[in-house]
Amino acid sequence: MSAAPASVTDEILAIFQRRGSGAYFGESVSMTEHALQAAYFAQIAAAPPELIVAALLHDIGHLVEDVPSDIADWTVDAHHEVIGSHWLAQRFRPEVSEPVRLHVPAKRYLLATDAKYFAKLSPASVITLKLQGGPMAAHEVAKFETERFYKEAVRVRHWDDQGKVTGLKTPVLTDYRTLIEQFTI
Repeated sequence: MSAAPASVTDEILAIFQRRGSGAYFGESVSMTEHALQAAYFAQIAAAPPELIVAALLHDIGHLVEDVPSDIADWTVDAHHEVIGSHWLAQRFRPEVSEPVRLHVPAKRYLLATDAKYFAKLSPASVITLKLQGGPMAAHEVAKFETERFYKEAVRVRHWDDQGKVTGLKTPVLTDYRTLIEQFTI
């Protein structure tokens, strides 16, 4: 029987060590590489620290719950954003967990509000889009815009879309230890 992690950061590092090396569902990067790249692009954009953490952890829902590793086997949406935000909300302030909860709806929102956005989606994101409900309808756009963290979620979504570059050099997970610990509850 293994000992419990000493901190939230240790728990996160253990999760990534255990499950993060797997391919990121139809992409040419691992789950860990994708997370690190999203955080890296958030840093380049001079995002607030809590959004860098949200970008780093936006797909934690894929790592804390089992889903088929081959995207072709997905028949329903895994709702990883809900799973991940629930997991994060038990450990972080809403400034981290809420943009994670909203990052999939932000994809649907961007498709409804930005005519050029679809061209930015990877083939795997197009596949999951169908499972996630496609572009938002006008009433869904209006409702989404009432969410307190919707603008932050849109930013996380853009970094999520960018974080799929084969071989990109980024900081490593342990480089985020202090930043993660600033926002734990």
